[in-house]
Amino acid sequence: MQFTGEGLIIGTRKHGETSIIAEIMIADKGRYFGIVRGGRSKRLRPVLQLGNSVEVTWRARLEDHLGVFNIELIKARAANMIFDKQSLYLGQLLCSHLRLLPERYSHNNLLKMTINLLGNYEDNKHLAMHLAKYELFLLEELGFGLDLYSCAISGESIGLSHISPKTGRAVTLENAKPYIDRLLPLPPFFISDKNASKTDIANGFSITKHFLAKHIWNVRQIDAPATRQQIIDLLLNQL
Repeated sequence: MQFTGEGLIIGTRKHGETSIIAEIMIADKGRYFGIVRGGRSKRLRPVLQLGNSVEVTWRARLEDHLGVFNIELIKARAANMIFDKQSLYLGQLLCSHLRLLPERYSHNNLLKMTINLLGNYEDNKHLAMHLAKYELFLLEELGFGLDLYSCAISGESIGLSHISPKTGRAVTLENAKPYIDRLLPLPPFFISDKNASKTDIANGFSITKHFLAKHIWNVRQIDAPATRQQIIDLLLNQL
């Protein structure tokens, strides 16, 4: 079994005295693990860093085996992340999110969004908006997408203002009024290309946090990534 493709390094761990087990999100293939022989050498150590884009060749005797990676660097991002706290937190968070995906299932759109977010954003507001929308799309890719385009009660698509924390469905302001203290505010930028206020962005992150906790973190008995709140605080404090 063998294939070659481009991927993003999202995790590593030591294997034996000289090797590394790399976790890589590969275009058209999804999340793959493989052994990198000599991965702890001076030549490969800088390559095998979170956030770097690489060309990989994966080989295994059988499809369900761990396999072995041969790796060549395409784009180094890790070195720059070390000197920029915001980029470091962002990269670590995105890699943590990708590790939630099932193995060996293609998620090309999410991979593209990840690489775009790892680019340089001059405008922190747009970076924060795109990160919140990224988490919204992550929920969809994990099978827990929210229904934000029609009212759960009336079916209307205009005037949507809140989300049910139980069902993940949107409701209009008129229908939300009797239950408004139990609902989550729906930021307009989640359903349109409108600009967002600081409050809108904070509300967006509150929504994704609620449903990631409900469907993923609590179920798998794992903690939310520590860098998530760190990057959110950094971004919101600059708005």
